[in-house]
Amino acid sequence: MDLNGAQWRKATRSGTSGGNCVEVADNLPGVVGVRDSKDQTGPALIFAPSSWRAFVAQVTDRV
Repeated sequence: MDLNGAQWRKATRSGTSGGNCVEVADNLPGVVGVRDSKDQTGPALIFAPSSWRAFVAQVTDRV
């Protein structure tokens, strides 16, 4: 999967985690990329947008 046009962003609360963050790119059609913010040239996980929304919904329900 080519993520060259991805616009990566961190969570707004990532500054308090000591650098243990992920970045998300949701600007590409049909995919959501997730990567380790400390290894920006490393691998990225790819999710279908519906799967990513379901994951985020589950996580936010538990916070």
